[in-house]
Amino acid sequence: MRTQKKNFKLWLLMFLVVVIVLPVGVILFFRLEGQPPEITVELTPPVVGLSKELTVSFADPKSGIRRVWISLLKDGKETVLAEKAFPFSGVIRGGEVRAEQLRLTIEPQLQGFTDGEAALRFAVWDFAWRDWLRGNRAYLEKTVQIDTQPPSVDVLSRAHNVSQGGTGVIIYRTSEPCLESGVQVGDNFFPGHAGAFQDPKVHLAFFALSYEQGADTPVFLTATDLGGNRSQSGFPHYLRNKKFRQDTLKITDHFLNWKMPEFNTEAEVAAVSSMKEKFLIINDTIRKNNFKTLGEVGRSTEKALLWKGPFTRLPNSAPRAGFADHRVYQYEDQTIDRQVHMGVDLASVAHAPVPAANSGKVVFAETLGIYGRSVVIDHGFGLFSLYAHLNSIEVQKGQQVEKDDLIGHTGVTGLAGGDHLHFAIMVHNTFVDPLEWWDPAWIKNNVTDKIDTVASGLK
Repeated sequence: MRTQKKNFKLWLLMFLVVVIVLPVGVILFFRLEGQPPEITVELTPPVVGLSKELTVSFADPKSGIRRVWISLLKDGKETVLAEKAFPFSGVIRGGEVRAEQLRLTIEPQLQGFTDGEAALRFAVWDFAWRDWLRGNRAYLEKTVQIDTQPPSVDVLSRAHNVSQGGTGVIIYRTSEPCLESGVQVGDNFFPGHAGAFQDPKVHLAFFALSYEQGADTPVFLTATDLGGNRSQSGFPHYLRNKKFRQDTLKITDHFLNWKMPEFNTEAEVAAVSSMKEKFLIINDTIRKNNFKTLGEVGRSTEKALLWKGPFTRLPNSAPRAGFADHRVYQYEDQTIDRQVHMGVDLASVAHAPVPAANSGKVVFAETLGIYGRSVVIDHGFGLFSLYAHLNSIEVQKGQQVEKDDLIGHTGVTGLAGGDHLHFAIMVHNTFVDPLEWWDPAWIKNNVTDKIDTVASGLK
């Protein structure tokens, strides 16, 4: 009998352990976990302007998020920017929400804060049974600078005279570090770059009037500081209108049968059978795609002036077409297309060696639609030169070249009807007249003298 009672008590104890103690122990093990929640916030740069969008991520994979809180503190004044409580889903599971992302807008002036140093404070609690059931807490504080005033811009250079289809140069100083600054020309923006002078607030910008933009084009400086505050200001400039040559090109069946097969790798071209239709697609759609590609190449540039002196042209060559020639294409005495020639065609002997027009870095060296085998050299600060219709390419992308280094040989690749070099100059994404960059007097008056004058004034 005693043995039976003893066994019964033992089984009862085991039952209580299994049914009550063990589950309670498991629950306590999980609910008393001590891992604090996580806070993630991207605050680069740590500046708050008139308005700043902020995304904050909170996470607690074990117990779930109980409450989040965000405030802005400056000069003893604290304003709660966001506060949110989250639902509880039971003793075993804890919080219902394991991760949350809050988006908020900080507007210091509307919230009663003045410019200066402030602190963004973040806190999050979970549903763990720590700290007398208040949960684990994570806290994060970020020092920020409130800056609601736009930057000012001081123009240091003079005589900003630009021809239609030409290049301009301006040197200016911003009152504070900026995310972006430069020259707005109509719908085109040309960023300025530091690096030409010791003062990091002094910037140099090459800007351009496209062949389509005349003397009535709005031109002004713009600057956006680290807080997103933006300013605009005019500067003295003079824009000159220019007329461009009209040219008529006869498209023959011989030309079509010769050149169109080269483009059959393009899906749009391969889809049609008519040689005339192939040409029209190449001369318009493929041309536009090629312009877009070159524009993308011009988005990134070396932050230094890599070139020196006037640009050289293909030796012993004669011009065959000019910059911004307005071309009319005729087939069987009917006008079938109109395009603008964005460069200068230079003809020499067949497969003539092509030198780099100036020193720089090769940023493109491959076949490009209507241009055929092509090379693009970055000369720094958004200035690029293009060499097209090459028979061969003798350089590689990323290679540094000096003025007159061999980069290729002339040819008839792309939409060329005869052996020649198509040479072009781009300022960021805009084609400009290469004649200016071949002219020592123009470079001296418009570029190097400006740089030297400003440099001497900064000493």
